[in-house]
Amino acid sequence: MSDASLLKDALFIGGEWVKPAGLSGFDVTNPSTGDVLVSVPKGGKAEAAAAIDAAEAAFPEWRDRTAKERATIIRRWHDLIVENVEDLARILTAEQGKPLAEARGEILYGAAFFEFYAEEAKRIYGELLPSYARDRRLAVLKQPIGVVAAITPWNFPMAMIPRKAAPALAAGCTMVLKPASATPLSALALGELAQRAGLPAGVFNVVPGAAGAVGDELVSSAKVRKVTFTGSTEVGRDLMAKAAGTIKKVALELGGNAPVVVFDDADIEAAVAGTIATKFRNMGQTCVCANRIYVQSGVYDRYLAALTKAVEAMKVGDGFAEGVEQGPLIDGAAVAKCEEHIADALSKGASVVTGGGRHALGGSFFQPTILKDATQDMLIARDETFGPVAPVFRFETEAEAIRHANDTEFGLAAYFFTKDNARIWRFGEALEFGVIGVNTGATSYEGAPFGGMKASGIGREGSRHGIDEFLEIKYMCIAGISGL
Repeated sequence: MSDASLLKDALFIGGEWVKPAGLSGFDVTNPSTGDVLVSVPKGGKAEAAAAIDAAEAAFPEWRDRTAKERATIIRRWHDLIVENVEDLARILTAEQGKPLAEARGEILYGAAFFEFYAEEAKRIYGELLPSYARDRRLAVLKQPIGVVAAITPWNFPMAMIPRKAAPALAAGCTMVLKPASATPLSALALGELAQRAGLPAGVFNVVPGAAGAVGDELVSSAKVRKVTFTGSTEVGRDLMAKAAGTIKKVALELGGNAPVVVFDDADIEAAVAGTIATKFRNMGQTCVCANRIYVQSGVYDRYLAALTKAVEAMKVGDGFAEGVEQGPLIDGAAVAKCEEHIADALSKGASVVTGGGRHALGGSFFQPTILKDATQDMLIARDETFGPVAPVFRFETEAEAIRHANDTEFGLAAYFFTKDNARIWRFGEALEFGVIGVNTGATSYEGAPFGGMKASGIGREGSRHGIDEFLEIKYMCIAGISGL
């Protein structure tokens, strides 16, 4: 690294790097090698409470700054991330395992949210309503909600944190962040850059630690007025229930079970490229990655052959190695889940086209896998795999495709490929998902709303809608205004 001071091993509370006495630490390991990178203090209830107090104390001054003043600091934070992209990428690859080129892309994508919301801070508009009486004026104000707790996942730490912090801080809120224990170093590095950007003490705090201690304190505290979480649907349900005790707002970006639908009239080359982009990004460890691939009978064999060729060409290895496109899975539990889904599919009639098991590299490396003849009764059709396993289903009619695609409790992302313009609208409107990719597997953009339907969550991140998640609407009825 060019700047070793970005690698932190302390908690960031109230603008200070602290290692509270008596706290145990937890090791952050490289999933490619198993090597320990650094030991980070394991924050608990007391540390979470201290961070909440710091955020509450910082809130009035940050809230009262002009939008332009907040925007200037947030934009400086963006610039520092871009300037330090190489060091940040090395931190991300070391703790998460993804290839270095992919890590760079994630960091720049995350930085774009700071750039976008630095501008949106100046576009939080209220309203003057037509009055029902001559001596009254009716005003609608939008004001920051207060202290925000953010709980983020390990798969995209450099993207998920900015996607929450940028709109929250732009709106005038302060934040306490609990990053995933597998990837706290990215969060702490962002905290260091926030401090360098001039963010006032207490506006942004980072407390790694156990979910049962830090997470519970954040969700249960009456001082926290909003919880924003990205993770599993199971945990999301639990957080929502706990947040009900203090009637705080929640935003939940939860699990997915994304379908890819390839019609007979699709551009097969584009369909394969789109499938690779959505299925094998981050080794299949994304909430929007393809989990079920439905291909119409007329192009099934042709598509399968082209997808197999593309998958077999991918290089697996350490994320720091030249030309690697697939790194390791995050841990042994992720490998076991891939194995479980494959075994279940094979027992019910599917067969392996390529891959199918652990990689020769050992550890948590797994072979990019394609299964053919998948059916709806298989576990892989219902449960999110979160790994590089691509099951290919066959379908005959458009009606069948929409029925199978929507046959899930989840509704985050979906993709389909066709050249029929009428079908684009018809099929897109019928899909019960919050994000739809048409003839593409890459939809991410900071200016577009991201979020799911059904059990995939509540609320939206990104776009102008994302900042509304951190604002309260206040109505003022002002009487006593006499006419001339």
